Amino acid sequence: MSELTHLDEHGTARMVDVGDKPATDRRAVARAVVRMSPDTAAKVLAGDAPKGDVLGTARIAGILAAKRTGELIPLCHPLGLDHVDIDAEVDAAAGTVTLTAEARVTARTGVEMEAMTAASVAALTVYDMVKAIDRAMIIDDIHLAEKRGGKSGEYIARARR
Repeated sequence: MSELTHLDEHGTARMVDVGDKPATDRRAVARAVVRMSPDTAAKVLAGDAPKGDVLGTARIAGILAAKRTGELIPLCHPLGLDHVDIDAEVDAAAGTVTLTAEARVTARTGVEMEAMTAASVAALTVYDMVKAIDRAMIIDDIHLAEKRGGKSGEYIARARR
C-alpha cells in the first residue's frame, strides 16, 4: 500500500504540494445507485414526480457539486474542470436510478473526488426530489468506477455485485 500523502511525518493532515508535478490529462468516472420502489422509479422515468424533472435537476446538481469539490472536501485542490457530465439510467422494474458522473481536467492532480462528489450529490438530489412519495429509498454503491491519467495511471473497478 502506498503512503498516505495527506499526512505529514507527524501524522498531521496537510494539503499535498502538487507544484512540481506536470499537468496531464485526467479523467474519472464515479457511480451511485438510488434504490426505491418500482412505482417510484417508474414515476422518475416518466417525469411524473411531484417536484418535476428529477433527472434533469439531479444532473445540474451533480455538475454544480463537482465544481465546488475543493470547497467541500478540506484537502482537495480547487480545479478548473474541463468537463463534467452526469448520466442517469432508470430501471423501473428493479427500482433503481444509477447515476454516472464523469469529470475531466488537464491538471497536476486528479479528478476522482470531483466525480465522486458529483455522483453523490446527484443521488442526494434524486432522493430529495421524490422523498415525498418514497422515504424508504437507499443511496447505495457510491464508488470510483475508473480513472485515467496522472502518476498512478489507469484504474478500472472490478465488477460490482
